Amino acid sequence: MYVNYKLVGQRIARRRKELGYKQYEVTEMAGLSDKYLSNIERATSVLSVDVLMRLCTVLETTPDALLLGARQESSDDFTRYIARKAPELTPAQRKLVLQFIEMLCQNEDLFKK
Repeated sequence: MYVNYKLVGQRIARRRKELGYKQYEVTEMAGLSDKYLSNIERATSVLSVDVLMRLCTVLETTPDALLLGARQESSDDFTRYIARKAPELTPAQRKLVLQFIEMLCQNEDLFKK
């Protein structure tokens, strides 16, 4: 399968603009260098899987949406908030958050009113 990096870059730029982000904001949240995102969006640099996943988190989208142009369902405010905050967490904090979410899902009857 061939990946058209020009289309990938266009999709990244379009999604970034849909969310109202400037390039520098996305690079800061994703932990990328300033010029790297610009190069990705213009298809002069190829992104790694790691960078793709970081961009998906920041841009609240999925790899198939960016790579293939698959439609995605819009995220709610809670999901967007989590996506923005996740990069700030340490690995230990991320593990705790995941454990807490799992605990909530497994014991949902305890939290019903």
